[in-house]
Amino acid sequence: MLGNEAIVRGALEGAVQFITTYPGTPTSEIGDAFVKIAPQKNIYFEYSINEKVALETAAGASLSGLKSLVAMKNFGLNVASDFLIPLVYTGISEALVVIVGDDPGCTSSGQSEQDSRAFSYLARIPTMEPTTPQECKDFVKLAFEISEKFQIPVMVKLTTRAALQSGIVKLDRFNWHRHNGKFIKNPHQFVILPPQVLEMKKGLLLKIGKIKQEISARPNLNKVFIQSRTNILKKLGIITSGVSFLYSQEALQELKLNIPILKLDFFYPLSQTKIKKFIQNLDKVLIVEELEPYLEKEISVIAKNTNPNLEILGKKQIPLIGELNTDKVISAIAQLADQKWTPLLSTAIISRRTPQFCPGCPYWFIFQAVKKAVDVKKVIFGGEIGCSMLAGFKPIEILDYLYCMGSSISVACGIKKSTNQKVISFIGDSSFFHSGIPALINSAYNQSNPLIIILDNQTTAMTGHQPHPGIKKLGQSMPIIKIENIVKACGIENLKIIDPIKIDEMISTIKDFLNKPRTSVIIARRACIKIK
Repeated sequence: MLGNEAIVRGALEGAVQFITTYPGTPTSEIGDAFVKIAPQKNIYFEYSINEKVALETAAGASLSGLKSLVAMKNFGLNVASDFLIPLVYTGISEALVVIVGDDPGCTSSGQSEQDSRAFSYLARIPTMEPTTPQECKDFVKLAFEISEKFQIPVMVKLTTRAALQSGIVKLDRFNWHRHNGKFIKNPHQFVILPPQVLEMKKGLLLKIGKIKQEISARPNLNKVFIQSRTNILKKLGIITSGVSFLYSQEALQELKLNIPILKLDFFYPLSQTKIKKFIQNLDKVLIVEELEPYLEKEISVIAKNTNPNLEILGKKQIPLIGELNTDKVISAIAQLADQKWTPLLSTAIISRRTPQFCPGCPYWFIFQAVKKAVDVKKVIFGGEIGCSMLAGFKPIEILDYLYCMGSSISVACGIKKSTNQKVISFIGDSSFFHSGIPALINSAYNQSNPLIIILDNQTTAMTGHQPHPGIKKLGQSMPIIKIENIVKACGIENLKIIDPIKIDEMISTIKDFLNKPRTSVIIARRACIKIK
């Protein structure tokens, strides 16, 4: 199984009944699997409009007594955090597991190299980090158990390598169980208002303390790994978590060293008991973790009382930037063990291929029309997350700013209010439903006048062609929500729907709308070339 597929299996073994998601790499396969399985097994599944709505919807099911799961990528957690933080305060009625996929090295996420473990501290949400597909399954199942026992959401944080690696998974049995939920009224239990919110925080801290005791007592969690009982390099140790554990194991094999490794399965709350026991007799310990030095900081605090003379190696040996690999970890372990290591120099020259739109993609026509309609040196171009972001690469190279979903419109409004420059912002159809609608309303209400081109290719293309409200789902009787109806409802008068293959019409409309005194919208509608 892929790690993502093992997540699905673990949820099924945990008796999940309600699943929501907004597709985003590296967790897209979770929704892609559930959308096939759910109808067969009478489990509810939905592609939600965005991650905040997905979490809120799953929470509604949890508060009604159904075991629920929500999946998203790291930037989706940013969107959902507005609801996540108070939800952890109030607690839940039935288990709720939050799956989050980080992307060290920005393999698929260009916005920033985010380490979502920060939310573990900010929201005080219990967080587990699986290493292998087997652990992806087992940890999700355990997350349901802990969530149900302590009535608190539990987060399982993946990285790209954990989510998309393949491995053999030993399966356990599961029983399908579907029933209707019921929300039980309980005054103030789920109402965030002062002064009870402070009592809720007090209760949350007590829960975290009990969970810490629970995980410290479990022998199958946060284990110490030793290759053999002979030739152990005494007084040295390695502490790690997630996929970094695999890099550490491989690095030790390459260096032919035998150093104990403490693998932390729970990132928050940390098992201080096991950490203290591991470091108490060491001279030096290496902390192997991707991106931010969260473990390093926590272990430094623990060591002050447990072993004040302990030398802690971490981010001075392991980079803060980029995905880890075995070579980087080998270099750090060699320093830990005072060994010399010379990396093999590769003489291979690998030509880099710039990401581009697919052959036949309708976006080629759109950007061709834009370049013919305006002087690209005099117009500001705003980009969006999704396929349209590829316009920032050669041969188009047209984007002047790109941040996150919905921002192309909002930033354009700010530029228009601040300058006399012309601005064209691009946004995909799925992104428009996700976050573009509030930005469009803001533009219309505050009488800004950018030209907004909605690239409607009838799918959520970049993450695997998942549906959105503008597409009729199989078996759905309800009519689709037309983008043009929403645009009109926002008070936009300058609106035109164009098939982008009609280059001349696109060019003339761009020229006309760019000079309008109010917000203008072109819906460039042509289906993705990959849709069958």
